Amino acid sequence: MTSRTGFFVLSGILLLVSLVCIGEGIQLVATGKPLGIGIGACAFVIPVIGVWFLTQTVRFGRAGERLARELEAEGGLPVDELKRTSGGRIDRASADAVFARRKAEAEADPTDWRNFFRLAVAYADAGDVPRARKAMQHAIKLHGQAAPAPAVD
Repeated sequence: MTSRTGFFVLSGILLLVSLVCIGEGIQLVATGKPLGIGIGACAFVIPVIGVWFLTQTVRFGRAGERLARELEAEGGLPVDELKRTSGGRIDRASADAVFARRKAEAEADPTDWRNFFRLAVAYADAGDVPRARKAMQHAIKLHGQAAPAPAVD
């Protein structure tokens, strides 16, 4: 299963669970009892939090894809130079070497979003997804700061 397919499956499950929570919340509030109303109100909050997380994930994915398309148009996407085992897994030493180079590039020019995009890819290749996400978030932030301001009449 690809990550995109998994995302859509989990999103559908989240939306289904949200509908169930809302339905249960309505029934609890309809009891008219203070405890039922309180629990019912909490049942309305859970879907809101879930949808917020889903929205943030979609925004992050779209922003990352936008950066990838822009970097591809510039010819600056990182080339897959990693060595792989016979089973197709990434060789750890190879990933560490590429990571060290990408980290040095990002440290040399910490204002260029392109370096942090490449660093995020290197983190992901090394298997460090949380740091990959943070590096990509930083790249998105830098890209937003570097965007030219719209012309004002």
